[in-house]
Amino acid sequence: MTAKASLRDHPAPAASGAEPSRRACLATILRMAGLRATRQRMDLADRLVGRDRHVTAETLYLEASAAGEDLSLATVYNTLRQFQGAGLVREIAVEGLRSVFDTDTSRHHHFYFADEDRIIDIPPGHLLVPDLPEGPEGYEVDRLDIIVRLRRPSR
Repeated sequence: MTAKASLRDHPAPAASGAEPSRRACLATILRMAGLRATRQRMDLADRLVGRDRHVTAETLYLEASAAGEDLSLATVYNTLRQFQGAGLVREIAVEGLRSVFDTDTSRHHHFYFADEDRIIDIPPGHLLVPDLPEGPEGYEVDRLDIIVRLRRPSR
């Protein structure tokens, strides 16, 4: 495990019956990423670790609230931004200012189903960018995000 491994790449800690070791594993993942293991970070990491997910802050907030966790939407946004800064999730701008957070931080692209407001990964090797330009002097290309927007044809 490295600090730059995504939350998806960490094995999901053991479920019920092994709660202390599960919490300890989550705390270790957060510490290795340079984050303190606060209750809020632990609760949200628990919903993301070992899972291949594309989630919005709102979705994560609703899940946590339904489970009885005491978190504000602002806390969820802030925590996801901290996870992003630590390299644990990747932010994908979908529509305007709306973002989806991906637990897979590897280089890959996405399909966006506009009618369903849903995003999935494009399988590796299906979208190649052969001639990526060099960045202007003093800059380098950090990453390229391609979102292929899909809709059902009109009938």
